Amino acid sequence: MFAGDIVGVNPNNLNSSLEFLTAMVTPTLLISAVGSLVLSTSTRLGRVVDRVRELERRLSDLIYTQDKNDVPLYDKRVEVIVDLLDLATSRSRLLQRALATFYYGIGFFIMTSLSIAAASLLGVYRWAPVPIGVVGIMFVFYGAILMIRETRMATATVNAEMDFTWELAREVAPENVAIKYARRGKLRGLVTAKLRNVPEVSETPRDE
Repeated sequence: MFAGDIVGVNPNNLNSSLEFLTAMVTPTLLISAVGSLVLSTSTRLGRVVDRVRELERRLSDLIYTQDKNDVPLYDKRVEVIVDLLDLATSRSRLLQRALATFYYGIGFFIMTSLSIAAASLLGVYRWAPVPIGVVGIMFVFYGAILMIRETRMATATVNAEMDFTWELAREVAPENVAIKYARRGKLRGLVTAKLRNVPEVSETPRDE
């Protein structure tokens, strides 16, 4: 009797069940992918918060320095740190917006799965899963744009700090060392800033 029931299964019902399960699994894959983005964005946000606290500590140390003349490029240091704080603040806001956007995308993907189940079981609103899924994808796309902007800001932060490091090195390094390097890196730091065909600095002859 049991074997006869197996043989008598309607293939159309089986295909419908498989299509239903496949449709339910597809948003789950998207949820997993967006979850990876959420994890990486949360990590970057934590690092930016730590960076802001470090810059605040450095700025406080400079402000409360007793003898500011002993600090090389004191005014430039304060200006660079304030600029870095501004960039870090903007980065943290972008990361928070991107994180919220990714969470919205996950929510819409969950709604897509629920709407697929409702459309399959109840037979109503069969058109609903498509626009809900499209809205979720749009949220993920917007979050990716925010992450691209944040990455560009992170690159600008590194370039600004490296430019100041070069300037400080040229200020305090010996002349025969500082003359070999440009003031700023070429192509915004993509290649070395060391100058080519620099004449060697000859030592001054000593009086015998």
